[in-house]
Amino acid sequence: MARVFDVVEYVDEMRNEMVHRIPERGSGDFRIGSQVIVRESQAAVFVRDGQALDTFKPGRHTISTANIPLLVDLIGKAFGGRTPFTAEVFFVSMREFLNMGWGTQQPIIVRDPEFGAAALQGFGTYTIQVTNPQMFIAKIVGTGARYTTNEIQNLLRGILLEKLQDVLGELKLSVLDLAGMTEEVRGAVRAKAGEMFEQWGVGLKALVINSLKPAPNQLEVLAEMGLVTPDRVRGLQAMRTADATLEAAKQPGGGMAGMGAGLGAGMAIAQQMTHAITGAAQQPAQPAAPAAADAPDIMTVAQAAAYLQVSEADVQAMIDDGSLKAKKLGSAFRIAKSAIDAYMAE
Repeated sequence: MARVFDVVEYVDEMRNEMVHRIPERGSGDFRIGSQVIVRESQAAVFVRDGQALDTFKPGRHTISTANIPLLVDLIGKAFGGRTPFTAEVFFVSMREFLNMGWGTQQPIIVRDPEFGAAALQGFGTYTIQVTNPQMFIAKIVGTGARYTTNEIQNLLRGILLEKLQDVLGELKLSVLDLAGMTEEVRGAVRAKAGEMFEQWGVGLKALVINSLKPAPNQLEVLAEMGLVTPDRVRGLQAMRTADATLEAAKQPGGGMAGMGAGLGAGMAIAQQMTHAITGAAQQPAQPAAPAAADAPDIMTVAQAAAYLQVSEADVQAMIDDGSLKAKKLGSAFRIAKSAIDAYMAE
């Protein structure tokens, strides 16, 4: 049975909570004439059947068909001033949510005009504030069943990263120029993401990019995707040399001596990379080793890749398109040797 409410309020200051639903599950019965208490920095939105009925600002309010006129169409005329109606109430925090973090979980692959491709990572903070609580509830919370702060923040972070990738693709910057173009990138991302946020009743008050540079494992990421060439190796050399130089200059006793040490370290890394990649490219191709006869009956993706003598990405692609049968256990896949043999026999 739905819970009957005569006083509707949420006493929490909502400093760390964007929205709170009453009742937390199901629908509640709210009576015509009941009191709604909305505290400072809050707004209360009544929702029924996914439709936002009205919004109450800070203060004490009495529920009536006068301040929620849509009730007339939903429940008809009030009888004795106590007619109940089923609904949910979302209390929305109108505070600014400061310094919320964003970051790239996976490197962003972008085209580079000088080196062909680059794998970038970045992180920073952003500040938001709900500007239109009724739109916020209707667009994000009501239809998507998202009403926890973490769920909403994950959605907003995803949009920021999507727009960051769009901007990097449009600007077509070399990664060597990123350090001097951070403000331009930040401004473009804020404009694109802010426009989408506004459509959901949220204002993007600030965006900070603390770091945007090549990922430490950039070489491995690009190599796995088949994007490493001698030209790109030279680009990676330049990037790592620059990073080493900057880091050395930040150390105590930096200055020219620190920069010289950093430059030497960067060049050493660069030379090792060059020898490792270009040296391997110059060697004649070796015949592939036969698959191990004693391969396990149940294999990981890595073991299946070794058995087939292809990359792990190739095995994952075969699993994704259904051509290779695999069983997902948790977040990992397991492949039967018999399934691989059957695939090869086709």
